Amino acid sequence: MFITRNLKPGNLFNWLGRYVLILIIFNGIVAIAYGYFDFKFSLPGLFTSVVGTAVAFFIGFKNNQAYDRMWEARKIWGSIVNDSRTWGMRIVNFAKSPESKKELIYRHIAWLYMHRQALLRPTAWEQVSADGIIGDVAKGFSKKYGLGQVKDDISLTDIRTLLSEEEAAYLKSVANPAVQLLHRQSAEIKKLKDSGVIDTFEHLQLENLLQNFNTYQGQNERIKKFPFPRDYSTMSRGFIYIFIFLLPFSLIPELLSLGHWSWIGVPVAVIIGMLFIIMEDIGDYNENPFMETPHAMPMLSISRNIEIDLREMLKDEHIPQPIQSVNGVLM
Repeated sequence: MFITRNLKPGNLFNWLGRYVLILIIFNGIVAIAYGYFDFKFSLPGLFTSVVGTAVAFFIGFKNNQAYDRMWEARKIWGSIVNDSRTWGMRIVNFAKSPESKKELIYRHIAWLYMHRQALLRPTAWEQVSADGIIGDVAKGFSKKYGLGQVKDDISLTDIRTLLSEEEAAYLKSVANPAVQLLHRQSAEIKKLKDSGVIDTFEHLQLENLLQNFNTYQGQNERIKKFPFPRDYSTMSRGFIYIFIFLLPFSLIPELLSLGHWSWIGVPVAVIIGMLFIIMEDIGDYNENPFMETPHAMPMLSISRNIEIDLREMLKDEHIPQPIQSVNGVLM
């Protein structure tokens, strides 16, 4: 997640530099064709204006829907934060033995990170899985300005140290480790109730929290595994490319009457083209809030902050440091 008021020049260049270069080359070739080879073909300005307006409405609707996905993801993680703190407070106050408190809280921390790891796995429709310039830009951006620049990430090996050896080994063989961790939590608090450590009301409160965590996980998985309609997304980008292709054949001929200033058609066409590409890319990345790119949800930072809160409730000696932003990006 970008956290600076304005994006740094390096971020912008790595994100948009290739698009700018391609547009300069393409519009430059068209301008040379008109200026030096007496190219006659041209499109009326009204035509490209109508196409541009239609494409702008198309992108606007798509971006609204894409932002709804991003905002829903943020609300879900906000609920995870709130209920995780409640889980920690109730475990510390309800459970009697330090071992039970530590086990139940450490397992919850492991659930946070396991759930995050599952959400980070690329899907076929995400930018990092794409071919061509879209995939190259996303992968490069992720490595240089996204999760690739984070030195304090947590690995699966680190997560397993929060669990017993038997439980860590078992999780290697299951399809959805996060769900199994919630299942184990439910079994453990049932044992506490059966042994008289907690009463029925306390058991019900803890089970309700586990039900909430299961709901939040399912909601995040719905966003991750159900893409924004691919036909709509594909058509949006296709119409933008068509508009950008047609634009110089309308704009540059009209500016030839300016004489020596006719070259200004190239930067104007590039700027207009970039406006549409930027709008499309912002919506495109917001569609997929669980990636390793800097546009995504800062799940590592959120999980680490929850871990710190829970360990402090336990009065744990090993309190990790919060995740720090790097190059204006918090992951």
